[in-house]
Amino acid sequence: MAIPKPRLFSTLAAMVVAAACATLVGYWLARLIAVRTSERRLDGYAGRIFAEDESVSADVRKVLAAVDASRYRSCSDAEIGYFRRLILASETLKDTGRMRNGRIECSAALGRATPPGEQSAPDFTLQDGSNLYRDLEPYKRNSLTTIALQRGDSFAVYTPLTRLHVEPPPMHFAETATDAPTRTQGMLLGESLPAGVPVLLADGDGRHGDNLYATRCSARFFNCVTVYTSIPEVMAADRLRFLGLIGMFRVLGGLTGLGLSLLYFRYESLEHQLRRAIRRDELCLVYQPIVQLASGRIRGAEALARWTDKSGTAIGPDVFVKIAERQGFVGEITKLSVRRALREFGETLRSHPGFRLSINVAGADLADPGFLAMLDAACDRAAVPARSLAVEIVESSTVLREGSIESIRGLRARGYSVHIDDFGTGYSSLSYLQELAVDAIKIDKTFTHAISNGSLIVAIVPQILAMAEILDLEVIVEGVETEEQAEYFRNCARPLLAQGWYFGHPVPAAEFRCMLAEDERKAQQLVCEA
Repeated sequence: MAIPKPRLFSTLAAMVVAAACATLVGYWLARLIAVRTSERRLDGYAGRIFAEDESVSADVRKVLAAVDASRYRSCSDAEIGYFRRLILASETLKDTGRMRNGRIECSAALGRATPPGEQSAPDFTLQDGSNLYRDLEPYKRNSLTTIALQRGDSFAVYTPLTRLHVEPPPMHFAETATDAPTRTQGMLLGESLPAGVPVLLADGDGRHGDNLYATRCSARFFNCVTVYTSIPEVMAADRLRFLGLIGMFRVLGGLTGLGLSLLYFRYESLEHQLRRAIRRDELCLVYQPIVQLASGRIRGAEALARWTDKSGTAIGPDVFVKIAERQGFVGEITKLSVRRALREFGETLRSHPGFRLSINVAGADLADPGFLAMLDAACDRAAVPARSLAVEIVESSTVLREGSIESIRGLRARGYSVHIDDFGTGYSSLSYLQELAVDAIKIDKTFTHAISNGSLIVAIVPQILAMAEILDLEVIVEGVETEEQAEYFRNCARPLLAQGWYFGHPVPAAEFRCMLAEDERKAQQLVCEA
């Protein structure tokens, strides 16, 4: 049956109007998605650049402190040799040495300047009195910016962001510094900001016209990083996706698609997925054996949190734990880990009094007044004694968190063992370790890997072991992956514990119990044979 002409025209008109409206809504939505996607990319990009810049700045100042601590006569051959050893031990520095009145007197790369080099005026004088030089004359490169930092008569030269994957356009970045005497701000690295984009002097995200930007500023090193892009650039770079979205929403209807898409993006963000996973107890734990190096017997395990998002992608703890720390709910991961570990390992801990289970704790947990009560309640419910649990605290959290000493004392008073994780990556001294009064340190895997790759930092290991012996601390070596590494630590004078792929990968609780049963069977067999 034919459709009447008036109705046909009305239907066609409605379809045209609906298609036009859907196209406009699709265009608006595509633009909105471009903005939201760019904001997320800018936030992540700013975070990566800022973290790399903080790491490099800390490394530079650490070297400057070492230069200041030089016991050699200024610019002597011995001191220049000392400077060269400092450069070899650094991943970021290009040179270091002595500079007075803007003239380089000697350095690791240039040797002794006789007479001193040309006088240079600093580009910036920072709030702490340090001077910054951009592309100092002896270090100029055609395409690579170098920065020199001078403090007193010590200076260090470095190339920023060499370890960072810099994103191509339409993502841009600019690093700026503020000259303390004049309060003027200028460029250090990157590209000039487009007109209208303000250079922020504090953390913040914003939009100016079609320009989006995110700024992260360092409270420690007095510089700021601003990353930015423009909406037209983003849409031009992804033109096919832009046209596809318009076509899709022309067919499906703009308004419904708009609402569903906005909800979808919110629902699918990693933060919200992680919060849901914690509420639903969807994070899982795997357990890596900790063994006695001399005998190879399993003496404990470290519980490690794992998470797979809705798409089936495994998200590493270095990502999701940082998200939780940044958003202030890392304590929920800790609670979930404690509950899950005691549920899965309770029977093993009750039947093996000498076995110890290690659980990672964030710095925020130490500051939580309810943390210790939560731990006690969980152990009581599982009928597990406190001595069966070891609380692992990252070294940097013990340095940065006030009240950590009282928290550690409270844990030990209740019978829990306290271990300093990733030891050697922070700044713990003998006196500070003595004040913390922990039970054990875990030598960071960086030092373990140095045994195989010939890095100079392996020379620090005997000093760490000596420090532990003075304080009568148990030592656990992380990241043991080869027989060469295991043998190195077996030859140490005192007995050590170790963990790493050489002794076993992290596995679920049921598989670990099988490993433990096999370990006990072999030990019993050796006793019988003896």
